[in-house]
Amino acid sequence: MVDFRLGDEQEALRATVRDFAQEQVAPVIAAHYEHKTFPYDLVRQMGKMGLFGLPFPEEVGGMGGDYFTLCVALEELARVDSSIAVTLEAGVSLGIMPIFRFGNTEQKQRWLPQLTSGEGLAAFGLTEPGSGSDAAAITTRAVLDESTDEWVINGAKAFITNSGTDITRLVTVMAATGTNPDGSKELSTIIVPAGTPGFTVAPGYSKVGWCASDTHELSFDDVRVPAGNLLGARGRGFAQFLRILDEGRIAIAALSVGLAQGCVDESVKYANERVAFGRPIGNYQAIQFMIADMELRAHTARLGYYDAAARMLAGEDFKRYAAIAKLHASNAAMENSRYATQVHGGYGFMNESAVGRFYRDAKILEVGEGTSEVQRMLIARGLGL
Repeated sequence: MVDFRLGDEQEALRATVRDFAQEQVAPVIAAHYEHKTFPYDLVRQMGKMGLFGLPFPEEVGGMGGDYFTLCVALEELARVDSSIAVTLEAGVSLGIMPIFRFGNTEQKQRWLPQLTSGEGLAAFGLTEPGSGSDAAAITTRAVLDESTDEWVINGAKAFITNSGTDITRLVTVMAATGTNPDGSKELSTIIVPAGTPGFTVAPGYSKVGWCASDTHELSFDDVRVPAGNLLGARGRGFAQFLRILDEGRIAIAALSVGLAQGCVDESVKYANERVAFGRPIGNYQAIQFMIADMELRAHTARLGYYDAAARMLAGEDFKRYAAIAKLHASNAAMENSRYATQVHGGYGFMNESAVGRFYRDAKILEVGEGTSEVQRMLIARGLGL
């Protein structure tokens, strides 16, 4: 019989992260959100807890866990706040994972210890102002200057998470490095350390949600980095980013489940406290049914990311299941945030309320790391259509 219950170690981690989220994140995150400030102290604490190193082996500074363990932590963080959860998610799945998966020994030795410890953050430079889902339309270019053995990078990236903090160490940049025999662009990934001349970080965006996370547009004006900063083989950038995004969709699904479950938590609490017409509103069937539907969505979405993660860790083809998990979980988060706002009435429309933040944070989950439309395309392809 399949058992979806967590093991003892995973349950202990879940409880630890849950306590951290309730005791450390919840009291301060509303102020960070309102003032659009990055929660450095919370990130530092997560680093000390080992959360950035969860899915990596101990020899590179990790905690010796796996990707599912990371997802459990992300769900618990997002039950309280998505800004802090996406900082961890992007820091690991988009920041550290490309170097761990594709980096050479020198690159791993240089970067992984400071990233897995949470002392530094890394970002993944894929999306551009004119190319999102259509990654093949990337216009950023990198030319190898053989006289100096350096890559010369020109272009721009958009919506890049963790790219402009005081502890950002590097951005892995997807760039066209030539032309393939069939005429398509040769795409490669190149490590650009923070502070490299010509690498400019624009002011942070004014966002609808995730207001306490770090997101910037980046520009590269004749940026020069050593040829040895190429990540993996030349021309393998497209394949690399597909693998990273497939894994990242499971993580985003877990984050989405956390937000969906947080909506349930807050709604149950409020429904038991709010009195209308002489009774707690939780006594009324209309409210009970809304919250029951919310729990239904959160529970089934959780099973989806559990399944996708299990297939990934078993070495199976998990692309379709990651797309299913991400699509269903992001839908659940969006619907639950709408229902939770309805349960809370006017209080749910206030920014200082948790469900107000949940409502604003939910929409991006249907866009980031592959839109819902892209997920449907991947599912259809997986079915042979």
